[in-house]
Amino acid sequence: MRKTGFVAFLLFLLSCTAPAMAGNLRIDGSTTVLPIAQKAAEAYMKEHPDVAIAVSGGGSGNGIKAIIDGTVDVATSSRFIKDDEVKKAVEKGSYPVPFGIAYDCIIPIVHPGNPVSNLTLDQLKGVYKGEIKNWKELGGPDLKIVVISRDTSSGTYEVWEEKVMKKERVSPGALLQASNGTIVQTVSTNKYAIGYVGLGYLNSTVKAVAVNGVQGSEETTLNGKYPVSRSLFLFTRGWPTGDAKDFVNFMLLPQRGQKLVREAGFVPLY
Repeated sequence: MRKTGFVAFLLFLLSCTAPAMAGNLRIDGSTTVLPIAQKAAEAYMKEHPDVAIAVSGGGSGNGIKAIIDGTVDVATSSRFIKDDEVKKAVEKGSYPVPFGIAYDCIIPIVHPGNPVSNLTLDQLKGVYKGEIKNWKELGGPDLKIVVISRDTSSGTYEVWEEKVMKKERVSPGALLQASNGTIVQTVSTNKYAIGYVGLGYLNSTVKAVAVNGVQGSEETTLNGKYPVSRSLFLFTRGWPTGDAKDFVNFMLLPQRGQKLVREAGFVPLY
């Protein structure tokens, strides 16, 4: 089934569920998806003033745990749910339902004053394993590399670990940050640092580094040329009903949530 056809099928199924009842909606999870969720919540509440939405970003793992425990209505995640998480959910009498809402790519970033503009996957792995310690080994200045990474509850970290580290662990010497935003802030003020963030977090205070000669962008994410790409998700505790159903529906609509995906700097489904 084509991507647009699958989305249309989801919208049809969502429209067939019980009518929504207005109230409160709790959303938690990925800091990558946070800008999308915040924009969507604001726009949704303008259209539905009788609904209050609380959005937070404690990491993909925390969001999925919260949806398993039933403490939130919608979890946001920058990775897919793991088998052991599904098992825990089933043991608690629920089954998390995934909805892909956007695409993203994870981009290495450095300080704008750093001359390095391209790294291979092997070089990135070497840096994050602690095997490559000086920028001069990568064509940069004779300066020690300060490695910035996400904490292990982050979906961005887990995708980085899978696609760049090939399941090997990041060096214990890496400085761990709790969000994309803090990585941008840290790298922007440290000429020796390297970090990685979702596409929507790029700004003029940091410099994007190409991977294997390919710059991360909407085009290279969609055509598969950029090697560190992923899908972004919403999860609900069972098939959504009420406000959760309507919010998921809103996120999948081209002129509603999908428009906001692009405004947040990420890649829409269509």
